[in-house]
Amino acid sequence: MKLRILKSEVTNPWFNLATEDWIFQALDADSHTLFLWRNDETVVVGRSQNPWVECKTDKMEEDNVFLARRQSGGGAVFHDLGNTNFTFLSPKNEYDQAANFAIIVNALKKLGIDAELSGRNDMQVGDRKISGSAFKHAIDRSFHHGTLLVNADMQKLGDYLNPHPLKLQAKGIKSVRSRVANLVEFNKDINHEMLSEAIIEAFCEYYGQTVEVEELDEASLAKQPNLNKYYQQMSDWDWRFGKTPEFSHRIETRFDWGMIDLHMDVKQAVIEQVVIFSDALNVELIDLLKDTLTGIKYNKDDIKAKLDGLKEAQPDLEPQVNDFCGWLIGEMES
Repeated sequence: MKLRILKSEVTNPWFNLATEDWIFQALDADSHTLFLWRNDETVVVGRSQNPWVECKTDKMEEDNVFLARRQSGGGAVFHDLGNTNFTFLSPKNEYDQAANFAIIVNALKKLGIDAELSGRNDMQVGDRKISGSAFKHAIDRSFHHGTLLVNADMQKLGDYLNPHPLKLQAKGIKSVRSRVANLVEFNKDINHEMLSEAIIEAFCEYYGQTVEVEELDEASLAKQPNLNKYYQQMSDWDWRFGKTPEFSHRIETRFDWGMIDLHMDVKQAVIEQVVIFSDALNVELIDLLKDTLTGIKYNKDDIKAKLDGLKEAQPDLEPQVNDFCGWLIGEMES
C-alpha cells in the first residue's frame, strides 16, 4: 500500500476544509494519506449545528474570526494557529482507526508526552483532553480527522464558543464542553512544525515507508478544479449559515408605543414565518414589520437593509421602525 503525505502552507480554514473534502471525494483512495494543516482563528461547526446557538457570531465578525462548517458531524470547535489538525484517508478495506491513533500517540511519545485514547473519539494526557476526532465512511474509502491542542488560546476558545443567551429552540446538535489542556503544558518547546515532523515520522515508521511531503498552497486551487469547487462551497454564506437546521427565535420588549412579542421561524437561515403579538394601536405598523421580515436571511445586514427600506417607503413610521430595528439588531448581538 502506497503512502501520501500532504501539508498545507495555508491557514485559511475554507481552503483547508476544502482540501479535506477534495481528499475524501476526489483523491485516489488507493493509498494511506496523511494531511496536516492548521487554521487562523476560526470556529468550525459540525454539519448539523446552528452557528447562532454554538458561538457568538457578532463577536467573531467584530474580531475577524472565520466561521466554517465542516462536512462531518460532531460539535463546535475553536481553531487558531495553536492547533495542529490531522486527517487520515485510507481505502475502506484497509482502514484501521486504532492505527491512526497509534501514530498520533507514537508521535507524542517522541516529544516526551504520554497520551492515551479516551473513549472512541478523544485522546488525553492524564485526565485532560488534548485531542478530539470525527470519522466518515464512503463506499471505497474511510476518513478520520482530528485536532491537537498545541498552544491554543483557551480564553478565546471560551469567548467564541460560549453563545449569548438568545431564546433559540434549536433542533440541531449542541456541543458538550470538556476539560482540555494544551500540549505545551507537558512540553514547553513543542510547536506546530515540531509536532508535524513527529507525526510524519511516526506515520512513515508505522507503514515502513518514506515518502516526500507534498506542500499545498493557494496555487493548488488553480491546478485542481475539484479543489477550487470545494473551496467555493466552503466559503459560501449559504453553506456556512444556510445549512443551519430549522430553529425559532422569540424575543419581547416594550416601547413607548406598545409591547412587542416577536416569534421568528428560521429554516436554512431564512426567516420563513413571523408572528408578532402587540398591543400597539397602529395595526398597520405590526403587519408591515411582519411582512418586511418574512422571507429574508437571518442576518443583521439583511434585516437592517429591509427595515431601512420600510422607513423610506413609510417615512411617517420612521421613529417606530428605528426603535424596532435597533432592538432586534441589539438582541442578535447581545
